This record gives sequence, C-alpha cells and structure tokens, in this order.
Amino acid sequence: MTLDDLKNIDFNNLGSWPVPIKIGSILVICIVILFAGFWFLIQGELDEYAGAQKKEEGLRETYMNKKGLAINLPAYQQQMDEMEQTFGSLLRQLPNTTEVPDLLVDITQAGLGRGLEFTLFRPEKELPKDFYAEMPISVQVRGSYHELAQFVSDVAALPRIVTFGDINISSSGKDNKLTMSAKARTYRYLEEGGVAKPVKAKPRGRK
Repeated sequence: MTLDDLKNIDFNNLGSWPVPIKIGSILVICIVILFAGFWFLIQGELDEYAGAQKKEEGLRETYMNKKGLAINLPAYQQQMDEMEQTFGSLLRQLPNTTEVPDLLVDITQAGLGRGLEFTLFRPEKELPKDFYAEMPISVQVRGSYHELAQFVSDVAALPRIVTFGDINISSSGKDNKLTMSAKARTYRYLEEGGVAKPVKAKPRGRK
C-alpha cells in the first residue's frame, strides 16, 4: 500500500478500502469502544468497588473493637463492681443529715479527751458540691504540742471523713501551751434531690 492509495480512499465506499486499512480501522474502532466502555462503565464499578473495600475495612475494624470489648466484658464488669464497692465504702464515710451533729460532738470530745481547751469551734455555712456538701469548721484550741498532735490523730481516726487545713500554730509565750488555729472540713452526703441545710451540733456537756 502506497501513499497514493491512502489519498485515493473513498470514505463513502468502505468496501473499496484496501485490506490493511480496513484492519487498521477496525482496530481503531475496537480501541475506541474499549476505552469508552472502560471510562463510562468499568471505571464507575472500580470506584464503587474501592469504596466498598474501604467500608469493609471500617466494618472489620469496628468488629474487632467490639469483639475485644466482648472478650474483656467479664473483666470490665468485675472492675465496675469493685469500683462501685469502693465508691459505696467511701460514700458511707460521709455523714447524712442526722449524723452530722454527732460527728461535730465527736470532734470536740476528741479534743477535750486530750485535755485541750477550745477557744473557738464554729461550724460555717455548708458549700454544696455535686452529690455532697462541704462543711467548714473554724477551730482554735490550746494545749501542748503532744496534745495537739494526738487530737489531730484522733480526728483522723474517726470513721467519718474529716480533714484539717490552714493550720497555724503559735505560742503565747506565757506558758508552754500552744494555740492551734485550723479549718476542719467534713463532708455530708446529699440525698438524691436534696439540698444542703444548716446543721446545728447537739449540746453535750464537757467531760
């Protein structure tokens, strides 16, 4: 086939085309059809397949995570039970409304039992928190260093939670006794839906 044969091709009479040109044209048409089919049909399927693969990976990861949780569920339940028991034990150390006056008396008795002289014991306004109320108590006592240390130790040994802060110890200089000013704090459990109410200590005679 020469260049003149290409120039003399009659596009209106395909049957007269030379065999090589017919074969070449058929190949070009097949390539175009394959490319168009890939672009408009197969490419969309491939994109959908890739999206399905990503979704499968996500589902597989979710499954493995849930499987791990299911395997460890008994351990988690045991840990939750232990936490609830610990929380309940701590909660029982918070006095309720009726127990607070007795607790205040126990604190004063702890000091009097050690021979301390109370110059100030003033429960202050309660501070409501999430599920409990904090009751600050301004305390000022006089006694020897040993008596003060025993008093703090006795209060710490009470079955209810009582903490000391803002401690200041000074000496009067007239005797061997020291004056300790501190802020004691106890905590009262608030029943569900309850609010903090002022609590007054029951009067009790000194021993």
